[in-house]
Amino acid sequence: MKLSVVIPAHNEEDSVARVVVLLIKTLAAEEIDHEILVVNDNSTDQTEVILQDLQRLYPTLRYINNEPPAGFGLAIRKGLDHFTGDAVAIVMGDGSDSPKDVVQCFRKLHEDYDCVFGSRFIKGGRLINYPPHKLLLNRLGNYLIKMLFRLDYNDVTNGFKLYRREVIAACQPLISKRFNINVELPLKAIAQGYKYAIVPISYADRTAGISKFKIKEISMPYLLTIVYIYLERYFSVLPQRGKGTVT
Repeated sequence: MKLSVVIPAHNEEDSVARVVVLLIKTLAAEEIDHEILVVNDNSTDQTEVILQDLQRLYPTLRYINNEPPAGFGLAIRKGLDHFTGDAVAIVMGDGSDSPKDVVQCFRKLHEDYDCVFGSRFIKGGRLINYPPHKLLLNRLGNYLIKMLFRLDYNDVTNGFKLYRREVIAACQPLISKRFNINVELPLKAIAQGYKYAIVPISYADRTAGISKFKIKEISMPYLLTIVYIYLERYFSVLPQRGKGTVT
């Protein structure tokens, strides 16, 4: 099984090289057939120049440019339209996700799962330098989602997830333009009954660059996305393929 890793990157000149190189070295050491697909999301710094240099050094890396307007969700959607693997992992460009977790989740996918979702809030999960105000809002938001959808998953808003290619195809069309794609994609997969595993992962807040996550700007899109998926789930006839498993 070939793994594609989609990385959205908007003005990540301070971290993108470290993220890409560490991922490539880790996946190569584990003998995982892979591609790293970076989506340059209208960067105005040296991100694209760095990617051009890296692409010449690492044959498993390629990058594509996202057309204006910029947007995290739009960049993810661009990557999901162009990845070539049998499965895809979505990884942040700021270095917050661990390459070891990519390997762990990819191995888990082989155990007859359609999706693997990372959680920072189950036994074995780790948080490093997570801002307290974001943590509070995260827990409140995820509790709402968990209760509304009756899930055993407590970290839906986390962006770190893996999907088989057929799951991505079944979840189309994706409509999110911002970080709310982190909610839209897994909830659509869950609503259609795809079998998923939940594994503990680590998260380290960025040490370089500027966060693009703006709480005030994303709150309403998140809420609208949750309502949209809820209505789609309970007022549509959807095939049920299985249940999630906490591992």
